[in-house]
Amino acid sequence: MRTWQVERRKRARHLIELGGLVVKAGIVDLTGDDRATIFGALLWSADKLKSDQGERARALWAAKGKQAFEADPATRKRITPTFPTARG
Repeated sequence: MRTWQVERRKRARHLIELGGLVVKAGIVDLTGDDRATIFGALLWSADKLKSDQGERARALWAAKGKQAFEADPATRKRITPTFPTARG
């Protein structure tokens, strides 16, 4: 497979995963799949991150996201680091 094909697939997977987060958060259902509303909410979030309160917002949102991932059995395995056990 050519390098550009590998990179294209990586990008596609990344975009699909980001879209999945929008669905997982319930934003699609809460907005009635209104793309303008979803885009507006993302722009508002970006503005918040650029503001003088950006670091605080990032910390709060990261904590909330980590808590939600840990509470979800489907994602818990993927984000919890595993360490090899010593064999006797």
